[in-house]
Amino acid sequence: MTAETLPQWPHRTLSGAGSASVPLRQFVIKVHSRCNLACTYCYVYRSPDQSWRERPVRVAPETMARTAQRIGEHAHTHGLRRIRLELHGGEPLLAGPEPLLEQVRAVRLAVPADCEVASSVQTNGTLLTGPVLDRLATEGIRVGLSLDGGSARLNRRRVGHGGASSWPGVARAADLLARRGGTQYAGILSTIDLNSEPGEVYGSLLELGPPALDFLLPHANWGAPPVGLPPAVPGRHRPGPAPYGQWLAEVFDLWWQAEGVRTEVRLFTEILALLLGWASAAEAVGLSPMVAVVVDTDGAIEQVDSLKSAYPGAPETGLDVFANSFDEALRHPGIAARQLGEEGLAIECRACPVLRVCGGGNYAHRYAPTSGFLHPSVYCADLELLIRHIARRLGGVPGPAGIAGGW
Repeated sequence: MTAETLPQWPHRTLSGAGSASVPLRQFVIKVHSRCNLACTYCYVYRSPDQSWRERPVRVAPETMARTAQRIGEHAHTHGLRRIRLELHGGEPLLAGPEPLLEQVRAVRLAVPADCEVASSVQTNGTLLTGPVLDRLATEGIRVGLSLDGGSARLNRRRVGHGGASSWPGVARAADLLARRGGTQYAGILSTIDLNSEPGEVYGSLLELGPPALDFLLPHANWGAPPVGLPPAVPGRHRPGPAPYGQWLAEVFDLWWQAEGVRTEVRLFTEILALLLGWASAAEAVGLSPMVAVVVDTDGAIEQVDSLKSAYPGAPETGLDVFANSFDEALRHPGIAARQLGEEGLAIECRACPVLRVCGGGNYAHRYAPTSGFLHPSVYCADLELLIRHIARRLGGVPGPAGIAGGW
């Protein structure tokens, strides 16, 4: 199945919707296409899209150079003053630190002199050592960890290919990063596991000293619903089970009631900002246009990896850095659809009272086989529960569309 065969794919162009395209500012660069872990919920290696098998294991120097040139071209064309460079895999540190350093240097040389390049690497932590951190620090590369909690038991889904726990290596990495502080420690990404008690997960992650946390909904859709939610036809189901919203609401209360300075929890701060009328800066919520793009190890320009959970080939654009510019990527229907804001959402979403905060949820979570992405999120009930819960905690502060804490 391809995008062209989906009857409800939002093919409307930005100009047709009365909008102008927004330049890309977040470049996710794959430096290694394999991983030394076999996490049970991985959206890359356990997804319908198995294109990683056909990619080069490591990015070639000429691909890195061409990627940097294309990023520089885009930054010059649009006068960008700041971009984000995110080094990913697989497990990017399987390549060692040097290719990461080389890619960052090449991009910094290619962009305008007044364009800041904020670089980071997202890692499972098992290969992180003091010397590796020292090398990454030479180019100001910050490090984000992926883990599900602060103990071996909470990370039971994150195992090696032989089934061994990844926790000893991750615990060492977290300790190293905590000693370095926020200048190099970007934070922790944690995918929700309903079988883990939310307070225990949250408390154990705080003990690792991250400057920020981000809780992620497992990548799922209407054709492959998440654990804990029954199969259902796409739509806005009310009433409906919302175990993920309840899980997150419990964590929010612990975070909200904390004394002193709170560790940032990105999903919560994004929802609070949206309730107060500010713009979103994350893909998970809000209506801000998507500004991220992926470059794989072969130079292919792709949409975000979460789409791999939908169907084989879902992230593909047919473009690559050798033959195409990032401006051409902006015209791809999948990328254009995610810059449409409200105009790119399903009818149910556009009539929803929490629309401007929810924003339809993660794009990949809207997918349904045979009908595409023009649906509410499979986590629709969860997102609404969480948003209303946070709005109530605000104590009556009105939101951008008359939203109030009296929900």
